[in-house]
Amino acid sequence: MPGSRAGAASRGPDPRVRLLCCLGWALVVVGLEGGAALSAALFAGVLLTRWAGIAPRRLVRLVLVFEGLMLLTLGLLPFTVPGQPLWQGGGLVLSEQGLTLAAVIAARASAVALVALALLAGVGADGLGAALRALRVPGALIELLLLSARYLDVLEREQARLRAAMRARAFRPRSDLHTLTSYGFLVGMLLVRALERAERVGAAMRCRGYAGRMPLPELAPLRGADLGFAVGFALLLAVLMVLEHG
Repeated sequence: MPGSRAGAASRGPDPRVRLLCCLGWALVVVGLEGGAALSAALFAGVLLTRWAGIAPRRLVRLVLVFEGLMLLTLGLLPFTVPGQPLWQGGGLVLSEQGLTLAAVIAARASAVALVALALLAGVGADGLGAALRALRVPGALIELLLLSARYLDVLEREQARLRAAMRARAFRPRSDLHTLTSYGFLVGMLLVRALERAERVGAAMRCRGYAGRMPLPELAPLRGADLGFAVGFALLLAVLMVLEHG
C-alpha cells in the first residue's frame, strides 16, 4: 500500500541494497573471461538462489528456458567466429575460438541472471520502483517499468485468448506460409488490443488523479544488516576479480 514501509515486511536486505548489488555484480561478471572466475560466479549464483528460497524445480525450469534462449542467440557464433577448426561439413566450420566465446558469453549471462533472480525476485514491482526512485532514476523510466510489470500478465492472458480462438477455428501450426501468416495476424491483433487497453487504462488513471507519478511505498532506513550484506557482497566481487587476474 502507498505510504507503507517497503523492506520492513519483506525478508532480506533493503531493495536499494539489492539493486546496487545486482548492478555491481553485472558490471563485474560481464568482464570475466577465466574459467575459474566464471565457475565461481555460477556457483555463487546458485547459492544465492538457494539463499533466496527459490524452489529447485522452479529454478531448473527457469534455467532451462533461459539456456534455450541463449542457445537460439548464440547458436551461430561458433560457426561465424574464425579460428582453429574443430569440425567442418556442408560448408560450415565450427571453430574452437567461436565455441569458447559462446560458452563464455553464456556463462556470464547465466551468472548475471541467477543473481538477479535471487536478489530481485522477492522485491516486487512497487519495492523496485521505490528503490529506483530513491536512487534518483528518471521518473519516466520508473513509470514505464511499473506499468510494464503490472500489465504483462494482462497481455499474456489476451494472447492466450487469441490462441484459444485460433484453435477453436481448427488452426493447427505447420511449417507453411499459412501458419506464418496466422501468427503475423496474431501479433498484429495483440498489438492493436494492447493499444486499446493502454488508452482505456490511461483514461482511467487520469480520472483517478494520475499526474505522471505513481504512489510508491516509503523505504525504511538502512539497517546494519543491510550494510553488512553490501560489504559481504563487495567481498564476493573482490574474490571474483582476484580469481580473474590472479
